Amino acid sequence: MTLIAYLDEFGHIGPFVSRSDERHNDHPVFGLAGIVIPIEQIRSFATWFYQRKCQLLKWEIDNQSQHPATWEKKGSALYTHKNVSTYPELRQFTNRFLNKIKSVGGFAFYVGIHKRYSPEAHDANKLYLAVLREAIKRLDQHCVSPVGKHGDILIVMDEHEQRSELVNEAARVMFNSDSPRDRIIEPPFQAESHRYQTLQAADWIAGLVGRITAVEAEPAQFQEFEVHRKYFHSRLLQASMRSSVRAKDNGVSPG
Repeated sequence: MTLIAYLDEFGHIGPFVSRSDERHNDHPVFGLAGIVIPIEQIRSFATWFYQRKCQLLKWEIDNQSQHPATWEKKGSALYTHKNVSTYPELRQFTNRFLNKIKSVGGFAFYVGIHKRYSPEAHDANKLYLAVLREAIKRLDQHCVSPVGKHGDILIVMDEHEQRSELVNEAARVMFNSDSPRDRIIEPPFQAESHRYQTLQAADWIAGLVGRITAVEAEPAQFQEFEVHRKYFHSRLLQASMRSSVRAKDNGVSPG
């Protein structure tokens, strides 16, 4: 079996102090999230997502000039507190979305780190590379396991300005002589998300994960995202495999 993982960022790469801090107030977690789909299911899943996107966001799509195949709605803009609280259609779609991922033999996936360093000690590049290494490790482990049917996997990511460094790091991880990640077929490919329904689907998962992990990490500071946890957390866990956020107090966070 060959799988394709479509991943996008969630949270924020910069340091986090608190919601009330003048500069470092965005998100307490940074990570990668998305979907993992068997290669033979990719086209049918992309078609299903495209059709559901056109139904869910018909008013927005009808009021812009782009073809809906190349128009995207970012997950962070879709899964706002107002949208989740106000629109039952979005809640119903999300449950169908998570069920669809499972029904085609895929799963949702996320890995992140609850940031713990001060702004002075925070290293955004180091943090990103640590999350990427962890994602590669977990996806490789899945493929090695009986659940993964000893298959192989390709990773597709949204475009990133540090593409060269990320690809180099992935290659080093894949061919590490002590613990090679040999189920990863190639270093991650990067693509423009607005051209790929599958990357847009991954971005929607990342948007949802971003809200849930914020309230999980800092419940007192992100109370408005409790509605996301209420409606979607258990469903997300059921649809996910090898997914978690490392806690900030366990000494492993690199940023």
